[in-house]
Amino acid sequence: MRTVTLGSAGLRVSRQGLGCMGMSDFYGATDDTESIATIHRALDLGVTFLDTADMYGPHTNERLVGTALADRRDEVVLATKFGIIRDPANPAARGINGRPDYVRASVEGSLARLGVDHIDLYYQHRVDPTVPIEETVGAMADLVTAGKVRYLGLSEASAATIRRAHAVAPISAVQTEYSLWTRDLEQDILPTLRELGIGLVAYSPLGRGFLTGALRSTADVASDDFRRGLPRLQGDNLEANLQLVAEIEKIATDKGVTPAQLALAWVQHQGDDIVPIPGTKRRRYLEDNASATEITLTDAEADRLGTLGASVAGDRYPDMSTIDS
Repeated sequence: MRTVTLGSAGLRVSRQGLGCMGMSDFYGATDDTESIATIHRALDLGVTFLDTADMYGPHTNERLVGTALADRRDEVVLATKFGIIRDPANPAARGINGRPDYVRASVEGSLARLGVDHIDLYYQHRVDPTVPIEETVGAMADLVTAGKVRYLGLSEASAATIRRAHAVAPISAVQTEYSLWTRDLEQDILPTLRELGIGLVAYSPLGRGFLTGALRSTADVASDDFRRGLPRLQGDNLEANLQLVAEIEKIATDKGVTPAQLALAWVQHQGDDIVPIPGTKRRRYLEDNASATEITLTDAEADRLGTLGASVAGDRYPDMSTIDS
């Protein structure tokens, strides 16, 4: 698999990455043995850009990824995140912390759990509205100077916040949800990234699995799967959004690819400065996703898909208050 450059500081990653969150949290039952095998298979296929965070579990996903990479660290561009706080006694509770002392403490925890001496790409997972972004990014930049982190990133940051952060230290990538059915960043955020020379890492490029056609109702996922609470999978929203999936399935059939591959190919068509990180915990889905890097869309095909995905019913999350705007 070929590699691309994100940002102007020299970060090179595989054309597609692997989101590891679901291996430990949020998507029902887990299987560490299969998850580790999936990570190893990803590396064999050239999918070497791995994404985790300290809040996945919390903490268990970083440990899992660290175990998988114990003897393959030099093959990987490893990304993790800090800033969302979960109470182990109440995992549904959320807090956000961007204070410099918390940045410093968080990186030490992630390094230990991952079993590495440096993190390739370190993101602030959510912007803390109570702490100036300049203070948070200043502390992150100190980690680069100390050799604990190589490149800096933000997640779910607004255009204005990205500008302020990038003025303090080079931001190589911004991670935000982006797919055929999540397009809001095209208005302000994506133009800002391209103006500043910052890459986009697209999480949930398969619409949390919905764009694959595998989900027809919340009954299709486990009782503890967080997707049961997503507004886009409820009532009238679900019925409207299923029409989009039906059209994707038709186009995919005509092209001889799977709906998942088509959705990923659309994201990739938007530019080499955009890298999707579809998440999976099973090798069979990984292999299907990775094959999407070999699919080329014509401009007409991409435009048709883009038109279909321009109108989606429902918000991304039940509570959008933690999304910087």
